[in-house]
Amino acid sequence: MINRLFNITILLAVLALTAVSCNDEVVGSSLTDTQSVLEADSSFTLTGLSLLNTHVQSRSSRETDDSDARLIMQLLGELKCNGYGTLKADVVTQFMPTALVDTVNTSVDAIDSCRLALRIPTQGFTGDSLVPMRLNVYRLSKQLPDPIYSDFDVNGYYNESDLLGSVSYSANALMKGTATNSLSYRTVYVPMPLQLAREIYLKFKADPEIFKNPNDFVNFFPGVYIKNSFGSGRVMNFFDAELEMWYKKTMKDEQGKVTGDTVLQQTLLSATPEVISNSNISLTPDPKIQAMVDGGDAVILAPACYEVNVRFPLSEIIAKYNLELRGHLGVVNAMSLSIPAETIENDCGIAPPKHLLLVRTSHKDDFIAGDSIPDNRTSFYATYNASTKSYDFSGMRNYALDIIKYHDGEVTDDDMQLTIMPVDINFYAPTSIYGTVETTTVTKVSPGISVPAAVRLLLDKAKVKIVFTRQMM
Repeated sequence: MINRLFNITILLAVLALTAVSCNDEVVGSSLTDTQSVLEADSSFTLTGLSLLNTHVQSRSSRETDDSDARLIMQLLGELKCNGYGTLKADVVTQFMPTALVDTVNTSVDAIDSCRLALRIPTQGFTGDSLVPMRLNVYRLSKQLPDPIYSDFDVNGYYNESDLLGSVSYSANALMKGTATNSLSYRTVYVPMPLQLAREIYLKFKADPEIFKNPNDFVNFFPGVYIKNSFGSGRVMNFFDAELEMWYKKTMKDEQGKVTGDTVLQQTLLSATPEVISNSNISLTPDPKIQAMVDGGDAVILAPACYEVNVRFPLSEIIAKYNLELRGHLGVVNAMSLSIPAETIENDCGIAPPKHLLLVRTSHKDDFIAGDSIPDNRTSFYATYNASTKSYDFSGMRNYALDIIKYHDGEVTDDDMQLTIMPVDINFYAPTSIYGTVETTTVTKVSPGISVPAAVRLLLDKAKVKIVFTRQMM
């Protein structure tokens, strides 16, 4: 009997200690069991329509590795294509002058010749490679506006009588030749007046300081206007324009004794990203494309034509998220958008744009003007997947989180109005010492005005998906 009472007393003491221990843990970290449930919802719908935008700010660049990221890309020529439309493009550009013109042991009379070199990436054209075309180069009569847009009207900025040079060319002829087969580009050479090189030479002798600043130099030489003057059926991409001169130079040895004359070449001017350069674009959609747009299809047509405005169902997503939590704690794990795409048949092999930018409509102009990079909050990009025929925008989690965290889940119409536009993207992908590619980084995003492109986005089949974790106690 005594032993039984003793055992009961010990049991009660243990229970009492256990109760005190549990109470202490509630004050600190809870030992309450929790269950995390992973939820996914893709029941949301995306709606939108094509909108015409011919007023695109020029920030053009080609997709390159980092070593070539400072190259510009301009479009020149004329193309009429069934299933696409009629595209006309010409170029205006300022120049970055050389900081030092060679004037030692030479003279203005020793300048022999001058030419403009327009460089084209290998296969950097759309259309017929055989058709002969001709381009004219005119001297600009006044400075270009800044910013400058794709619908820029060059009238009033040049005189037709001030023709500097002209040349005929074809893509097929450019791609031939064993000496240039290993190069990643080809060059169209336009003979320039000898007087132009001599004028620049004399200006350097008289006022070398303006050659140190392109903003000063443009007052002396505003730049050139390059237009297609003959032929139709092809547009070409020029990523560089350089004014080159040849001149004789007297050579001397270390003792100052004349050893003879030699002919040298120097680049006087170059079109670089630091100066204003622009493709002036006119694209008239094919009746087939126009009928699709008029019928409500979401069509993207580039360059500088149709982009797509969409209503992203963010309010429905957040409402569903809050409903599914049912008062429990929750975490948004991921949010994505996948849009099926349909190639538009045409006679020129014009493909869907390689990259699309999804950006809040109210931020679009500032994004381009500010040379911005997608931040995965109000701007995102996708690369065309030829296997799945879709554009997949991932990494959209912060787009929803910012509304949940900082705006108490209150979604405005501005939050849901997004624009989808074609873009060119530069990437930087450094390699390790073992030759493996490290994380790829976007270094530049530019409006997609360098290459013709066309695609129909199947918004009714788009999949908007949110994945979140619900924590239940």
